[in-house]
Amino acid sequence: MEHNQFQHPVRVLVGLGFPTNIQSVKDAFVLLDEWPPSKRNPAHGVALNACRAALAGEVDAETARSTFIAFARRMDLLVPDAGDIVAAKAVGAFGAASTGPYNKPM
Repeated sequence: MEHNQFQHPVRVLVGLGFPTNIQSVKDAFVLLDEWPPSKRNPAHGVALNACRAALAGEVDAETARSTFIAFARRMDLLVPDAGDIVAAKAVGAFGAASTGPYNKPM
């Protein structure tokens, strides 16, 4: 595996909400570099700097991936894993299972 490849791709929404896989530091850097200046925030700056450092060999790809995920989550771009969706449907609004002996209607 190339040293700038992510161990697991990060799935984000781009354009008009189309999902795409960000598979490497370079992919993340390109997305961050093209991000509109008016929508940049501190999370963007941290992620962009981490990607620059990873491309320069100063930090590992997984460090850059973590900061990119934080940016994507903050901007509501992160596409949840299928397992997360299934788990969310099984959990009620207050974090308890939606069915079972302790969740009877009052």
